[in-house]
Amino acid sequence: MNAGVVVIGAGMGGLACAALLAARGERVTVIEKDHWVGGKARQVVVNGAEIDGGPTVFTLRDVFDGIFRAAGAELDDYVTTRRASILARHAWDENGNLDLHADPHRSEEAIGDFAGAEAAAGFRAFRSEARAIYASLNDTMMRAPKPATPLSLVWRMGLRDIGGFMGVHPYISLWRALGKHFSDERLRQLFARYSTYCGSSPFEAPATLMLIAHVEAMGVWLIDGGMAALAQALRELAESKGATFQLGTAVERIEVASGRATGVILGNAERIAADAVIANADPAAIGSGRFGTDASRAVSQYGARERSLSAFVWYAKARGSGFPLVRHNVFFSPDYAREFSDIAGGIPPADPTVYVCAMDRDATFGEAADDELSGAPERFQIIVNAPANGDTHNYTPKEIDQCTQAMTRSLTRCGLELDDPLTHEVATPNTFERLWPSTGGALYGRASHGWAASFRRQGTLTKIPGLYCAGGSTHPGTGVPMAALSGQLGAQRVLQDLASMRRSHRVAMAGGMSTRSAQTGSTA
Repeated sequence: MNAGVVVIGAGMGGLACAALLAARGERVTVIEKDHWVGGKARQVVVNGAEIDGGPTVFTLRDVFDGIFRAAGAELDDYVTTRRASILARHAWDENGNLDLHADPHRSEEAIGDFAGAEAAAGFRAFRSEARAIYASLNDTMMRAPKPATPLSLVWRMGLRDIGGFMGVHPYISLWRALGKHFSDERLRQLFARYSTYCGSSPFEAPATLMLIAHVEAMGVWLIDGGMAALAQALRELAESKGATFQLGTAVERIEVASGRATGVILGNAERIAADAVIANADPAAIGSGRFGTDASRAVSQYGARERSLSAFVWYAKARGSGFPLVRHNVFFSPDYAREFSDIAGGIPPADPTVYVCAMDRDATFGEAADDELSGAPERFQIIVNAPANGDTHNYTPKEIDQCTQAMTRSLTRCGLELDDPLTHEVATPNTFERLWPSTGGALYGRASHGWAASFRRQGTLTKIPGLYCAGGSTHPGTGVPMAALSGQLGAQRVLQDLASMRRSHRVAMAGGMSTRSAQTGSTA
């Protein structure tokens, strides 16, 4: 009998991989050290209210549609979603705010009203460039195995010379590239924020990340129950196809025999044999020996200076007043360069940019419906970027209070007042290091800094046959849909390799797992 496949970690990548492998008839066992599925897409309970503890922005829905359809199901049968009409609301002070809309023409009009006709023209040019970068990299990079070198990516792109590769701007920082489109520093700051979606500084991340603007323009979706509901849906899908889950169970080590992964040893000394092991874990944890010294050689390690951002995250149920909140809101620092300089220096920013997810606001219908919440307690997730030093610096209550005061000052400057005192729970880089050891609390794996960042990121394959990687810290990158794509790539590769091993069991790879992107013409 085949030993089956073990998936370590029930994050989005592991869940997607488990569902796809189970749908193809593999015996799949998912081992998760925590008592929930979803990894960073967890929930935090404050005063009886369930608040998203991790990612809140859901894009590239077609990735999940493809995963569910490959398993003979429909995403809409498991979760209720609706498309947001307002992507996000942005503010710098009390003198007005700027919305980006699902309809790009409304965004262009809003930018024109906010910063003038020249800014609106800059947005049109920026949007065109972001769309072109996405079109170049969608199938060749994002949805394909990790390219080994820039030349291999050029070959995939079908280019006769290096010019097309240069068109995706791998050698120019995002901040510098945005200066070509926007003379208004506020707009430059707004679109530079997309680098933080990858846990990176806009002053060091490549301009390639402009493609994230196009991804959002393709659609931001709201999910009833938040991201945790999506994770639970993937679990139910996997279980419906025969996958089994062991929650609250830690893997002590990955077993390696005769040069290949052969199973896992659990914390209770139980052994589970496997034909393949997929580690939905940060490669830093594997490389540091968290899964045994034998497995530590499977991946390349990187230093603390290469880590992505961590964060301070406040979870609260409180009253907000003075600012017209929507679901996603960003309150910008008056000194963006200093913000990232502080973080690079190992300290939380003194004057931070603050993201506020007002979970009870419905960005589909806008302010008219949200007016009903005025004065009522609502659920908030509030994020400030921070250095990933949770393994080397223990944040004291005084330091945490200083960060809370800095966050509150940023909100007050833009007109948003929250309950004082604010009843809340707070997560720090120390919290995230405890949840995901050996990372320092880095939430996005390795930072996307420099032209070679995408080629240095861990791919599906490791240096040990039979051991594979998946998750937001591996190729193709961070974020919920990227993590799911990593799971899809992992499932594809495992099926290929198992087909070679089991020559008497033919596995067809054509069809069934393709998740080509939706048409994007409507966002032109």
